[in-house]
Amino acid sequence: MNRIDRLVAILIYLQGRRVTRAENIAEEFGTSIRTVYRDIAALAEAGVPILGEAGVGYSIVRGYHLPPVHFTTEEATALITANLLMDRFADPSLMSPMGSALAKIRAVLPPDHQDHIARLESRMTLPSYGQPSRSASLFVIQKALSERRVLRIAYRGAGAAESFPRQIEPMGLTYYGDRWHLIAWCRARNDYRDFRTDRIQEMSTLAERFEPRSGFSLDEFLRQWERPRTMARGVIRVDAMRAERIRKEAPFKILKEERQGDEVTFTVESGNWDWYAGWFLSFGDQISILEPPELRTRLFEVAQATARHHGADQ
Repeated sequence: MNRIDRLVAILIYLQGRRVTRAENIAEEFGTSIRTVYRDIAALAEAGVPILGEAGVGYSIVRGYHLPPVHFTTEEATALITANLLMDRFADPSLMSPMGSALAKIRAVLPPDHQDHIARLESRMTLPSYGQPSRSASLFVIQKALSERRVLRIAYRGAGAAESFPRQIEPMGLTYYGDRWHLIAWCRARNDYRDFRTDRIQEMSTLAERFEPRSGFSLDEFLRQWERPRTMARGVIRVDAMRAERIRKEAPFKILKEERQGDEVTFTVESGNWDWYAGWFLSFGDQISILEPPELRTRLFEVAQATARHHGADQ
């Protein structure tokens, strides 16, 4: 990125935030702090009303606006793709605002860009896999996250027959396992908890605000949550065709892969082999468990129990 492009990008970056520290700008654009100081000075000399306060950061005087934004074809294409993904991964609370935003973007595009977007929309789709999972309003959750407001929810845990009321302090929102998860401080449990949004039966925002909890990092929480305390290694062997399924679907960590003719050997790591017994059995006799021996024993037991359940031995 040349300096002119970087200055424009910094201006847009500043305009999208109330206050920004020099360290944040340097990290965003991959420059030194000294370069940030020079860039800010250049913007100020060009007439951009930038306010700076030591120990606080930079901000643009309220009321100052850039000229109308002109989107490039690449930027508009990225937004169209994001809208397509919203259908799969978001919920109705965000779909209407996204459609409205795209309509405004389309209105400022030149005719040739509009034609480009129209052709893309007619040629891009995501297949439907049945009804999407129900989810609590992501917009309400995002608003509470931004404003640091307490949420009152009725939450039905896994296997529970009914939901229970909770007051929670929302700390982060993430997506994994084909579900949205709200990470929050649960006042009932006096600890951080992971709440699946599709299990939130009722939700309301309270007027009460909460103070940030020092030392909390969403990334660090998720790393600790996902990694079991004890890990065990295993070795499995499949043919080349099934190896592709292992790479795409493996619910555990793949440490190493070795190809020997038409067979592929994987060294993998897991915290609990019992969780994946059914997944291994879905390969039938097309997979060989080389290690550990107890996993082979466990699969044999599960297969026998399944056969008895379905009357195969009668």
